[in-house]
Amino acid sequence: MSELTVSYKPVRRIVTGHDENGQSIFLSDADALNVVAGAGRPVAQVLWATGEGRAAGDEPAPEGHKFAFHSEGGSLLRIVDFPPDETYNQEELVEFLDEEGVRDQNKPRHFWFHKTESLDYAVVLEGEIYAMLDQGERLMEAGDVLIQRATNHSWSNRSGKNCRMLFVLLALQEGEPL
Repeated sequence: MSELTVSYKPVRRIVTGHDENGQSIFLSDADALNVVAGAGRPVAQVLWATGEGRAAGDEPAPEGHKFAFHSEGGSLLRIVDFPPDETYNQEELVEFLDEEGVRDQNKPRHFWFHKTESLDYAVVLEGEIYAMLDQGERLMEAGDVLIQRATNHSWSNRSGKNCRMLFVLLALQEGEPL
């Protein structure tokens, strides 16, 4: 198991808005500010947030702001670079999932198994990864989209190379249909 931080390419984030006359303008054009990287873990870049998870002020995803898996009453836009499974520090990842309160406690078949009360749109941008459920798995490649509907799931990268994914995570309201 490697203790190296996953290599990743910063995500360029361009944000639009309006000027004082109501004309559309570009407000910013720079690399994502909110990047979480650690040895033996995926690299997550949060690009935008709405709802309770967003930071106060004009910047909803500043450097150092901690995000949960989703944002109550809103959405998260996140790019994640998943390293190959063999490079994970599985103990740290399990500890992280426990801290977030989302880890599958029922002897899962893969260390990443977790469940959140969110509707997640997961898009493979580069590489490949297996989407795993309690029953079955599917290989996802660049361009594939998974609609994850508050199910127990895991991500398994068996390719030997990083896999980059885009996630739009929408918090569920109680009783809301999926």
